[in-house]
Amino acid sequence: MVQDEPNGEIVAATDRPRAKGERKPNIFARIAIFIRQVFAELRKVVVPTRQELIKYSLVSIGFVVVVMAIVWGLDLLFTMVTSWVFGNPGGV
Repeated sequence: MVQDEPNGEIVAATDRPRAKGERKPNIFARIAIFIRQVFAELRKVVVPTRQELIKYSLVSIGFVVVVMAIVWGLDLLFTMVTSWVFGNPGGV
């Protein structure tokens, strides 16, 4: 194991060769390293404020509505084209 220089986090060294006699950590040690790394990454997560969350949600919903409108329009267009090509006199 090595310490990550900027944060001092413990990380598993995979790029350096093992010294003679140095054994690979057992499964429980590797799981413990993994859990510590997960918690270290979770500490870096920034939780959005309420205003940011509302803004992001509205942008996402707006994007979905726009894409739905585009798909609906293309569906209508393709329905009209196939009706015209295959000679459906009733149209849409």
